[in-house]
Amino acid sequence: MNPAEPIISVEDLTRVFGSLIAVDRVSFDVAGREVFGFLGPNGAGKTTTINMLCTLLKPTSGHATLNGYDISSQQDQVRQSIGIVFQDPTLDEQLTARENLQFHAMLYNVPASEREIRSRRVLEIVGLAERSRDKVETFSGGMKRRLEIARGLMHYPRVLFLDEPTLGLDPQTRTAIWEYVHELRQQYGITVFLTTHYMDEAENCDRIAIIDHGNIVALDKPDDLKHRVGGDIITLRPVDAEATRRELKDRFGLNGAILEAHADNSGPAGTHLRLEAPSGRTLLPQLLKGLSTEILSVTVREPTLDDVFLSLTGRQIREEAAAGKMAVMKDRIRIRRRARSH
Repeated sequence: MNPAEPIISVEDLTRVFGSLIAVDRVSFDVAGREVFGFLGPNGAGKTTTINMLCTLLKPTSGHATLNGYDISSQQDQVRQSIGIVFQDPTLDEQLTARENLQFHAMLYNVPASEREIRSRRVLEIVGLAERSRDKVETFSGGMKRRLEIARGLMHYPRVLFLDEPTLGLDPQTRTAIWEYVHELRQQYGITVFLTTHYMDEAENCDRIAIIDHGNIVALDKPDDLKHRVGGDIITLRPVDAEATRRELKDRFGLNGAILEAHADNSGPAGTHLRLEAPSGRTLLPQLLKGLSTEILSVTVREPTLDDVFLSLTGRQIREEAAAGKMAVMKDRIRIRRRARSH
């Protein structure tokens, strides 16, 4: 494979389940050694895209190559080129950590003389060398995720897919896993392709594709995406949100106020107004002085990836993830049934 060529190339990739368009003509490239992220809420099409790239699901239309191999016609070569850490646990908990790795190595035809060497090496990288002979059922959630990452590296893949790699883990464990991921890229030169709906996690990516309802709505470096928002974010907590929004429009010409309901440290959940301004700290004193409506609290900050998602979709990704959890479980059951029928 030519080093200048992308290790993943996707063109108009589409997946349809009956009347549901899960992925709608997405196109993108991923460079070698890149940490590439799919950012979006549950049900946006992230996992479906990964399943197609990993040959677990056939595209309805479009095509893609991975490591120079076509995902539809050269599936065996693609599978030998990838490692996968699924969103749902897939370890055998009755086996030890070492046995899980050894079994995986056998499936991928890793030479017998190499299996023990590789097992020790990847367990050291993820900090589990001292637990190699312990059964997985004794491991914490974070340890299991680290072991799954180690398992995905046993056959030295060109691309490591991480589907929500730190879902449900505490912040300290999430940080530790990301340290391992960056170390893996340095040691093995692998490309990392991950899906997430955690904003802080997405900051680790070289580039991010924001996906919503099966469409890529933006693709860029994290900082460049945040610059698109256009300045600082001002959040006001007024007594009367609608009256304040009208006044912002009539007196200051600010038409972009977005209503959002959430909790903050100043009191219970309520309605807030969110504004984007080129120089929020300069504008804020003018607003507070000029507004006749009462303001209970105010904050000014630089934009985040959450603001980018809100600006592009009109929704906050964390609210989508929380509100849609049960719906997503139902969708997965329905999609799996449709996939089996097709």
